[in-house]
Amino acid sequence: MDRVLAAEPAAEPVKSPAPTPPEPPLRPRHRVTAWAAGLLLLGPALLTACRLLGTDAVTPVPQLLSLLPWCAVPAALGLLLAAVARRRALGAVAAVVLAATLWTALPYGPDSTGAHGPVVARLRVLASNVEFGEATGALVTTIRRERPQLVFVSECDRACGRTLTTAFADELPHYASVEADGSAGSVILSAYPLRDWRMLPSAMGMPGATAEIGGRSVRLQLAHPLPPLPGQVHLWKRELGLVEDAAAHEGPLLIAGDFNASQDHAAFRSVLDAGDLHDAARLTGASRTPTWPMEGPVPPYVQIDHVLVSEDFTAGNTRFPDLPGTDHRAVVTDLDLHTGR
Repeated sequence: MDRVLAAEPAAEPVKSPAPTPPEPPLRPRHRVTAWAAGLLLLGPALLTACRLLGTDAVTPVPQLLSLLPWCAVPAALGLLLAAVARRRALGAVAAVVLAATLWTALPYGPDSTGAHGPVVARLRVLASNVEFGEATGALVTTIRRERPQLVFVSECDRACGRTLTTAFADELPHYASVEADGSAGSVILSAYPLRDWRMLPSAMGMPGATAEIGGRSVRLQLAHPLPPLPGQVHLWKRELGLVEDAAAHEGPLLIAGDFNASQDHAAFRSVLDAGDLHDAARLTGASRTPTWPMEGPVPPYVQIDHVLVSEDFTAGNTRFPDLPGTDHRAVVTDLDLHTGR
């Protein structure tokens, strides 16, 4: 008998995964939307990259870094437009840029100093740029109201210096000053005796001195480097470098004034890191309170006036009074000086 062989069933063909469909071609309206999203993301991406890489680069980056926290607005708008245009890749890039920008907006550094030991002195510090002496009268009123023990005044011309040292000869009898006209003048007023007066070699006066406070020698330094204007960014970096050198001080240290830099500038962060310094505004939850510009059509958007302290201090409160006549807010902070033992 012949055997009938049953045919084996044919194997089913292996199905390859379906290719991902390409993104549909852009309609003219969506093409414009996608381009707009890309343009909105350029600035935030560049500035955030410089911030993450720790560089101030060259003009216009140092000037625009002051706007970095506000770059979250165009980055968010870019993400929205990418979604409207239905571009997945562009949307992913926009989401990364927005997340990175928001991260850089967080306060820089720890929120406490780690100071230890009993408190040996409580003091109030005031720092103000009086804009060529124009706000001297307002500063006198503010000092009488706030009653600080240390005052750091930038752009205090000769007339401003005479007014302040005369008006507060009893309350703040000790001072270290650079007597000059216009923005080059400056003064530190102190309720404590001062010694070891030195001035940093800068275009605008940056005096320093040592005060005896609560039995401890505290180094005081006024900061007022040149602003990072186009054509003088290298001078701005050099003068912030001088402040950084002064920050590398052993022992209690207090640096205050108009730094012409915010926490988004690498040169300012270098000052903090050089002396393990803390911004009093950061310690008291006010690190993003803008202090400039207070005049003109643009509202204040950046904090460039600071009070920096070493690990020997703790901060209790920071305020930013308005002073008519100047384009800066003042900074007032309450500090405790500890023994460190």
